[in-house]
Amino acid sequence: MLFLQTTPAAQTGFALDPLTIIMLLVLAAMIFFMFRSNKKRKAQAEELQSKMVPGSEVMTNFGLFGELRSIDEERNEAFIEVSPGTIVRVHRQTLARVVDDHVEETSDTSIDDAGDAGEPRDRA
Repeated sequence: MLFLQTTPAAQTGFALDPLTIIMLLVLAAMIFFMFRSNKKRKAQAEELQSKMVPGSEVMTNFGLFGELRSIDEERNEAFIEVSPGTIVRVHRQTLARVVDDHVEETSDTSIDDAGDAGEPRDRA
């Protein structure tokens, strides 16, 4: 004969103990932050694409600076003039950022760890 033994936990069904509640809250927080970061990344990409116009100063992922001449959407290529008369063809996704000309200049009279005020540092 087969006898089924029932326990109080088996009769109540799914019990929400504190550990389960904590794990569900952590999972919900992770999902929330994942969607939030994806939304921010998408907004940054759209802002970058709006700034990528011919004539703007750009920097590539590998540190090449130049003036954007044109973008070929069909072939996914960008043409960058790195010096007068020298145009480089790169993949469009290597364009990392638009260089702003409005960078605040620091004064030359600041004191740094390498020397006194106004004294040029050895960069080698």
